[in-house]
Order: sequence, then C-alpha cells, then structure tokens
Amino acid sequence: MYGGLAKPKRASKAYQEMGRVSMDSETTFVPRQAWLTLAIASVASFMIAIETSIISLALPQLRAGFPDASETKLSWVVNAYTIGVASLLLVSGWLADRYGRKKLFFGGLFIFFLASFVAALSPSADFLITVRVFQAIGGAMQYPAGLALLLAAFPPARIQTAIGIWGATGGLAAALGPTVGALLVDAFDWQAVFFINVPVAAVVLVFGPRWVEESTSSAAAERVDLLGVPLASLGVGTAIFAITQGENWGWGSLNLLITFLIAVVLVLAFIVRSRKHPEPLFDLGLFKIRSFRIGSIGTVFFIVAFFSWLISLPTFLQGAWEWSVLETGFAIAPGPMLCAIISPPAGRIAERVGNGPLLTLGGLCGVAGLLCHLSWTGIEPDLLKGVLIPGLLIGIAAGLGFAQIIGTTMKDVPRDQFAMGGAGRTTIFQLSLALGVALAFTIIGNPNRPSNEVLDGLQITWIMGICCYLVQTVLFASFSITEKANARHKVG
Repeated sequence: MYGGLAKPKRASKAYQEMGRVSMDSETTFVPRQAWLTLAIASVASFMIAIETSIISLALPQLRAGFPDASETKLSWVVNAYTIGVASLLLVSGWLADRYGRKKLFFGGLFIFFLASFVAALSPSADFLITVRVFQAIGGAMQYPAGLALLLAAFPPARIQTAIGIWGATGGLAAALGPTVGALLVDAFDWQAVFFINVPVAAVVLVFGPRWVEESTSSAAAERVDLLGVPLASLGVGTAIFAITQGENWGWGSLNLLITFLIAVVLVLAFIVRSRKHPEPLFDLGLFKIRSFRIGSIGTVFFIVAFFSWLISLPTFLQGAWEWSVLETGFAIAPGPMLCAIISPPAGRIAERVGNGPLLTLGGLCGVAGLLCHLSWTGIEPDLLKGVLIPGLLIGIAAGLGFAQIIGTTMKDVPRDQFAMGGAGRTTIFQLSLALGVALAFTIIGNPNRPSNEVLDGLQITWIMGICCYLVQTVLFASFSITEKANARHKVG
C-alpha cells in the first residue's frame, strides 16, 4: 500500500471543489488560502528554529541570574527543549493525521505561546527547565502538523516552491539567531529571548485559524499504539540525551555506553513493534519509498556537515580571534542569509529539473566552502577570506539543501501520511543536528586551549564536513540519474 504513490483520500476544500486532488495533477494554480497557510506555517517554523539557537546566547546571563545553578543544570535549559521536541515528533505526527492537523498546529502554538511567556518570568533554573519542556511539547505539536497543512494546501506541481519558501525560514532563523540573540540579551537580559515569541505567536493565534483549512487522514490509525508511543518517545529521547552528554561524560565512559545501549534497545523494540502492529505509530513502509529513504539518508550527512560548521566556527572566532558575540554574529550571518535568499527560487527551479541536481551542486559548494576554510582560515583574523567567502559558499550549499532535501523526502509520501512522514523526517533531522553539534564540540575540545590547538580541532571538523558533503553529492547525483532513467522508461 505504501510502497508507491497512493491517491489521496482527502484534500482541502479548495481542491475538492476544483477536482484537483490527484497526486498526478499538473495544476499550477495556487489559491489564496494556500499562500496564507504557507505564511502561517513559515512563521511558526521560524519561531521553533530560532528558539533552538537563540537561547545559547543567553547562557552567560542565565548564569548571572541563577548563580546557584550548576553548569550541568543550566545546560538542561537547552537540552530539555531539544530532547523534548525530538522525542515527541512521531506521536505528534500520528495525532495530527488522526485528529486534525489544524487542531494540533494551533493547539501546539498556544502551548508554545504560554510557555514562552511563563519562561520569561521564571524565578529559578528548575522552573525554567520545566517550562522549556512545555515549550518543546508545543513545538513538537506544530512542526509536523504545519508541514502537513502546507503540503495539503498546495497542488503537487507547486509543492517544491512552497517547500522552498518554508525551508528558507530555517536559514533565516540560523542567520538571525546569534545576532538577534546577542542584541536582545545585551539590551534587555535573558528574558528577552522568550518574550520575543509572545507577540508573534499571539498574532498568528488570532488571525491564523480563519486562514487555514483543516485536513485529516482517513488512513490514520483509529487507536494509538499504547506501547509504541513510549518506545518511540523514550528511544529517541534517550538517543538525543546520550549524544548531548557525550562530551561531558566522555565518549568511552560506561555511563554513555549504557545510555546508548538503552536507546538502541528501545528503538529496536519500537521497530519490531511497528512491523507487527496493524496500526503502528509510524509506518515503516514509508522507507520502501525510494525518495523518502534517500532523502532521510541525505538529511543525516547534510545536517551534520552544516550544523557542525555553524556551531563550531563562533567558538573559534570568539576565542582565537577575540571577536565579540555581536562581531561573530554579523560575520557569520551572510552565509545563512544567502541560504534564505536562494531557497525560494531554488524551489521553483526544482519543479523543472528535480531536487537531485540542486542537491548535487549544493554538496559541491559545501565542499568548496570548507576547502576555503582549510586553506585560508588561520590564527590571524581575516574576515574576507577566513569567514566571508567560505561562509557564502556554505550558504549556497544550505540554500540548495534544506528545502530540496525536504522536497525529496516528502515528494512521494501519500497525502494521508503527510504529518507522519514529516514527523519521521524531522526526527531524523533532530538526531542529525544533535550528532553534528556533539561531534564538533568533541573534536574541538576545550575552547580555552591555545589557539593553534583549537584550530587543529576545527580543521578536523571541516574535514569531517567535507566527507559528509561528498557523500551528499554522490548520493543525490546517483539518485538524479536513476530518476531521469525511470522517467525516460515511463515515457517510452
């Protein structure tokens, strides 16, 4: 049933009325409601994405605000959100398909709105960590539901454009996160990184429901898999926890090995359960779809390469080059900003040539950018050659990567499983993000070491990124060739 394309059983009212519900439709007309849905989903995606990066800029102020909190406890201000979002995505995907994507999206946004407001008023680190868990619940509810609403609103022929615009919000959040975070914290203290979400979420909650149409899946399981839910949530959550603790515990420590073993057992148990259960929480049959499988594999290598670069470079610039947080943020921002600029037109191009060629070119740009770092970034500060040129090349790689990998992964997923497929894709994204960050910090080590030692670690991180981008290039080049061959075969 899920090994190939399935005709949708339900679509938005606009397409039901126009008879444009076939996955094979070449319709290019996009109703106003679809563009409004895209705007709402993009704003929500931006808030979730920027919340991941912006909080790290407030850690020094959090230390001052909560002087009795240990470094380990403060790290949970970040980890509670990251682990919470990742562990709840699969459950949220099922809930969205079963009970309504619009209901879950705006319900999650309301929780996120309240949690952001309360977080800014936190009297203690323990209270803030607890509220961050609720922020994560709201974020996890929004993400797969928002993507599913977006995909259901657009005709198949225009989905790549929609994903290109939606994906640009990730690059924009990455670009603005460090800079906006530094400005807010410098002007208003740590509370500002939470208050910034409140007015934006309030506007979306007031106007959004009248602009977005509900959609559900007639193929969604009637009852939740009561064993699959804890297995999936605990398995993914434990895996993320182990990755984030690798540097603190030591990658060869007994604690870490036991934690990884528990994660593996839980995930394997979830896979076995999903294969045998008649109505699983996540349909593993999605991986029989070649584009979903290739997109998921490509996500791992692309995300590890990009975020290991984005997270590690500021450490070097602030340590070895002694740049301020603001100087570092403005120096790195052009690359992610270029990503946000490139992503929408790249989506239009993908509608004509496919995602494979763009992802292949993006991988080569990533390789070129990191090679420039290896050649030009040294102990002495050099904004143009050491940061700007490599950053712009990596920005192009990201602009040709984020939306196109989403498009590849989701393009053949049946409409009835949009939220489930999006939840699976985002879970892989979150695991890859945690892995890339953990590997980068582990390789670099203590940022207070002599600058030449930090640079040595950074160069190893860049070499790792080059290897990941090369895998991306080969993977999607071969995928593109196969797709074209299959298309010619069908025509013939």
